Amino acid sequence: MTPSSTAASALPYWRLSGFYFFYFAFVGAMAPFWGLYLRSLEFNAFQIGVLMSLLQVMRIFAPNIWGHIADHTGKRVAIVQLAALVCLIAFVGVFWATSFWALFAVMSLISFFWSASLPLVEATTLSHLGKSTDRYGRIRLWGSVGFILVVVGLGAALDHASIRLVPWVVLGLLIGIVLTSRVIPEAEIARHEHVHIPLRDVLRRPEVVALFAAALLMAAAHGPYYTFFTIHLVESGYSKSFAGWLWALGVVCEIGIFLVMPRVFRAVSAETVLLATLVIAAARFILIGWQADNLPVLLFAQLLHAFTFGAYHAAALSLVHRYFTGKNQARGQALYNSLAFGIGGTIGSLYSGAAWDSLGAGMTFSIASVCALLAALVFAANGRQANR
Repeated sequence: MTPSSTAASALPYWRLSGFYFFYFAFVGAMAPFWGLYLRSLEFNAFQIGVLMSLLQVMRIFAPNIWGHIADHTGKRVAIVQLAALVCLIAFVGVFWATSFWALFAVMSLISFFWSASLPLVEATTLSHLGKSTDRYGRIRLWGSVGFILVVVGLGAALDHASIRLVPWVVLGLLIGIVLTSRVIPEAEIARHEHVHIPLRDVLRRPEVVALFAAALLMAAAHGPYYTFFTIHLVESGYSKSFAGWLWALGVVCEIGIFLVMPRVFRAVSAETVLLATLVIAAARFILIGWQADNLPVLLFAQLLHAFTFGAYHAAALSLVHRYFTGKNQARGQALYNSLAFGIGGTIGSLYSGAAWDSLGAGMTFSIASVCALLAALVFAANGRQANR
């Protein structure tokens, strides 16, 4: 029996989906509401930007460490399980750490271990899928469901409860990550002729360089969105519960995109999809930055999340999986996470924190738009090299 037929007949759908559910439910608590929690501790915008950037800083190098270990041991899931447990234990420290440097230390430790999970689970999921990678979206959509339930539920609760509820919710979600990681089965790593391509040779290919550069800039473009979007909405007069619904609206659209992406990829190349999403992102952030008080425009901007996250992520992941094969898979996923979400996300958090108080929301999101536009130009120049 071939690996692809084994994947098709014995896919651990619910066990993988359960992990994605809790992982992105955790993101649904942290991305929209952790900034508000930090604001309640009376940190300024720059301090909030620095602390939020730690979730990305560790992704610069930590996934490569974990990916290197995973590729040499073949124990991807065991590493995920260990990292999830240590992350849970470390998070308990936030209940005592309220000063900037104490939170800096605790969040650094949390981020180092939390960043190990996703690239290894992504590589494991794709290995289980074999050649049926178009089914990835149907597993990943449960992460979106978890995000929606938490962002809506917690947003509604915070209209009536203290912001100090947020750490307790996050703690519960980390427990869910630990439990679901225990039931994910290891996947056989495909070994074929592509295994013998040295990693450095793959990284020299123009289309790979363009993909990673565009991914870095796209992550940087999302810095103001993930750090200050909820604060921006509350300061524009919206309630916390409505802010939660707006986050959820974007993710509902994301789910729809994940469901139709298999058909889209049969008609349109991943490169074309990726380029289109970068251009759409540039327009979206201009709308959010300057038209937040115009509800119809704001709603339209959130609908575009289907493209700027859902379609973008599916296309980028498909290209990474195409370029990094065999034993390079885990390191390819780790490099993608490190360069995009690590370096790019860190840059995004830091520049948004530095610009928010001095330049205002409109100009900060305009910088984000420029980053997305630059990503489109870089990818248009070299990202389609393989097809030419």
